[in-house]
Parts: sequence; C-alpha cells; structure tokens
Amino acid sequence: MSMIDIRNVTKRYGDTTVVDNVSMAVEKGEITVIVGTSGSGKSTLIRMINRLVPMTSGEIRVGGRNVADVPETELRRNIGYVIQGNGLFPHRTVAQNIATVPQLLGWERGRIDARVDELLGLFNLEPKSFARKYPHQLSGGEQQRVGVARALAAGPEVLIMDEPFGALDPVIRGKAQDDLLAIQKQFGTTIILVTHDMDEAFHLGNRIAVMRGGGLLQYSTPEKIITEPADPFVQQLTGTTDRALKRMSLLPLTSGMAPAKAGLDHGLPQSLSLRDALAEMIWQGIDEAAVENEKKAAIGSISMSHLLELGRKE
Repeated sequence: MSMIDIRNVTKRYGDTTVVDNVSMAVEKGEITVIVGTSGSGKSTLIRMINRLVPMTSGEIRVGGRNVADVPETELRRNIGYVIQGNGLFPHRTVAQNIATVPQLLGWERGRIDARVDELLGLFNLEPKSFARKYPHQLSGGEQQRVGVARALAAGPEVLIMDEPFGALDPVIRGKAQDDLLAIQKQFGTTIILVTHDMDEAFHLGNRIAVMRGGGLLQYSTPEKIITEPADPFVQQLTGTTDRALKRMSLLPLTSGMAPAKAGLDHGLPQSLSLRDALAEMIWQGIDEAAVENEKKAAIGSISMSHLLELGRKE
C-alpha cells in the first residue's frame, strides 16, 4: 500500500482549473519531487494533502486513511510541513519552535526536551548554543534546518515540503539537500517535495512528477525522466546539452565497473556516481583506477574510455 495515494484529484477556482485530474502514488520511505513551471499546480496539489486547500473532486489517502475523514487538526499534526522561508515563530526560541507539535500532542516535558536536543544534534546545531536563540539570531541555513527539525519533531510518517530551499544561496542549498537526504534515510520519512529546480529534483527524488497547466505529464524515476521523456515539455525541462552527464550522475560507479585488476595506482570510492568518477579521473589525469570499498579493498576497476562509452549510451 502506498503511503500517499492521490486519485483523480481536481481543483478549480471558478472556471479556472488549477489541478486537473491528477493521480499518483508516493511509496512509503521514498522522496517524490514535483516539478513544473509557475502556475503548473504543483503547490496547490501538495496543499490538498493536508487540507490547506480543499479539493474540488477526487480522493487523497495518507497511510490508507481518506484525508477528508480525518479532522484537520489531527491530520496536520501527523504530517510535517515545511515552506520556503521556514515559517518559524519569531518570538519563540529555537527549542520552543521545535517543541510546537509535541506540546500540542501533550508530550511530557522531559520527552520534549530530549527530542529537541536529539534533532538539534542531528542537524549539527549544538543544543547548548542554539536552543535559547531566536530565529532572527540565526543564518538563513540555520533557520531552514530548524524549520525541518520542527516539522519532524513528533515523528510524522509524511513530510510535505514546498520549495523548502528556494531562498538559500547555492552553496548552503546543496548542504541543506544533503542534510535532508541523511535525515530522511535515518528516519525513513516519506517526503513529497515541490521545486522548480530540476537539478534539485534529480538530486533528491526517488521519483519525479512533472506538471504543466494543472496536469501530470510524467511520473517516473529520474533516469527514465531523462532517457524516456514522455512529452516535449519534459525533455525541454530536463535540458538537452548535458543529458548524458545528468544520467551518469544518477548511476553508481559500481554499475559500470569492470573486474578488479592488480597494479592500479589510483583508487576511487565505490560510493561515487559515474559522473563524479569521470570528474575525479579528469582532475587527477588518470586513465584507469581501482574501485574500492569502505576498507580500501579493490572490488573492481574503471577506465576513462569505458566511462566515456557509458556516457554516449544515454
């Protein structure tokens, strides 16, 4: 059973259809990213999941329950929600912001304090330094981390994120994306995230939904979005000039390696993507390298010529 099941959902404002008969399923423990241009309906779609926007027709189920049958307050307490600009309460401390939902749920003080400290630690925010600070005393990146921590405080199974990193500069944005992947892996949270940035979608998404004019054009894995675009607009959105490199960034180095060879002077971590391996070999000026596991033992090999051949297969 899918964690989020969107069935024939439509939203109209008068004669204007903003979301047009969209159906998609978000699997438990995965990240689904919705992309599209402004006005495509992507933000409206996710806001119907927690009933911030009422749907005109269709059905949405979260964890098997029809959201229309769940009281709004209960629904929203059980679904984390993160928006661009974080939406922190300015007159509440970092600890008080994170504790918002646990307090509403009636958690004991000790349990709340322990949860706040745990989440601050996971986001590399030293509890003794940050717990008593106010949002205006934080950098943009720190505020965003606190916003995500607040959304995760009560351990929701679902996290909705609407352009969460849009206001961050590129360097901080990349770090925030990596932090989200690490936290999501640890908690197994199901995430549905909206962005207009295709690179962000490829970096974060297990599956990507492409919307235009309220309709769903394609819903598939990042690799298929690149290699089998279902519509000219999807192809345009993903770009054409660096399509091979984008595809290589989605494939692990282990997928293209040859058997291990003796006598190779250079090694590459097996955790690299094919694209990262290519960049590393160009940087080091090497034609062949061993592929190594965490213990630096060779488990395979890769050559520059083979990497280039894999890129041409896109």
